[in-house]
Amino acid sequence: MAKRFFSYKATLLGLVLIWVGLLGARIGLNSSQIITLVAFSLTILGTLLFWEFRLSFAFLGTTIILFSGVARLQDFLRLSSMEIIFFLIGMMVLVGFLKEIGLFTWLLQRALVMKNISAKKFMIVLVFVSAILACLIDEVSSILFMIMIILELSDYFEIDPKPFIMASVLATNIGSAGTVIGNPIGILIAAKAPLTFEDFIRYAFPLMLVSVFMLSGLLLMIFRKPLKELDEKIKLLGPNDILVQLLSVPASFRLKMGFLISAATLILIALHHRVEVMLGLETNTVLLIAPLLASAIIMIWRRERARSYIEKDVEWWTLLFLLFLFAQAGILAETGVAEILAVKLLSVVAYSKALLIGTILFGGGIISSALDNVVVVAGFIPIIQSLKGMLNVGNVLWWALLFGACFGGNMTVIGSTANIMAIGALEKRRNVSIGFLYWMKIGIIASLLPMVFVFLALLFIPYYR
Repeated sequence: MAKRFFSYKATLLGLVLIWVGLLGARIGLNSSQIITLVAFSLTILGTLLFWEFRLSFAFLGTTIILFSGVARLQDFLRLSSMEIIFFLIGMMVLVGFLKEIGLFTWLLQRALVMKNISAKKFMIVLVFVSAILACLIDEVSSILFMIMIILELSDYFEIDPKPFIMASVLATNIGSAGTVIGNPIGILIAAKAPLTFEDFIRYAFPLMLVSVFMLSGLLLMIFRKPLKELDEKIKLLGPNDILVQLLSVPASFRLKMGFLISAATLILIALHHRVEVMLGLETNTVLLIAPLLASAIIMIWRRERARSYIEKDVEWWTLLFLLFLFAQAGILAETGVAEILAVKLLSVVAYSKALLIGTILFGGGIISSALDNVVVVAGFIPIIQSLKGMLNVGNVLWWALLFGACFGGNMTVIGSTANIMAIGALEKRRNVSIGFLYWMKIGIIASLLPMVFVFLALLFIPYYR
């Protein structure tokens, strides 16, 4: 049965690629452009249909591009966005160190140990802590810490953890849009737009914050029964002592140093644009090297663990996939395919700004519900770069892409890495899962409501024009 299903998917992939090639010829692409489009489609569709082999398809798509002579090796290296890869390596090392010393658990202790706790208050704090934590570190690391706390609390109070896990994941995906470092697509958009950390704080963070408020109100209505049950257990068992025990992290020199290093890194990232202007550096130079500087200090200080940080905390599989994906997207732009697709998109939306924003926001969101949002954004970037050259739309299309890709991940259980990691942790600890339809009927509402708000804000608030 498994082999037959594999064959069906392989046949579907082959048929779609043939259709892409024929469509490319019909819209006037030359042979080099058709090869590029088919190779890029192979990577994207192969990733969608055969997720576990995504790196293999990235290698295969790149091989086709290079072997056919569409692009040279130096073009591939130039377009592979190594600055983003370096940034992610530095952040992964930093997060691995902070996880090791217990800094995130200490921060959660400060946030969750409250006086007069109630179920509603716990849900609101859970949502906001998940969102803000996702702004400060990558969404995967933040959700792993939140899941650990939720499962421990649900064990103590003997409640179903699924509503609270889902609430945390939904908030994490929304919160990851708030800063440039909350999600890999943030740094990707920042590097390609280009946008600064301050731009994200000024334009993305307020919309994210309002969206989190909307999400918290929505979840309080949806999860009325689980919250009522938690209230009863809180009255029966009392929360504060057990919370202190669960989240207790002893103060240490390493914890203090970890806090200092992470705070200094975040400050440097926040002020990177001003530092770059002061030193006469290229835009985003300091932004991209700040995590590398922090990682260098960490690995010198913790030299006995330096190799472990690189080998265990850096997700090389993911980084290699991103490197090849970025290069293919860049070649898609350089060969002129992206510009032609942009012209076709404009003809479909009849040059309407509202339709264009809506297409990118909702289209990106729907696609991101089924496909990794980094893949979606990498495909959209060359098209948006071409659109910006044709229209006077400022950065509004970049914000539409950011929010669509981040919020759309909430629609389905496979919509983002945070979703998959959370479900995996639940299955491992409790041997239960969250059903696809159960997630979807809540996730679609939790995605579309904030997306409608963002659409109206981008369209009607002059600040975003």
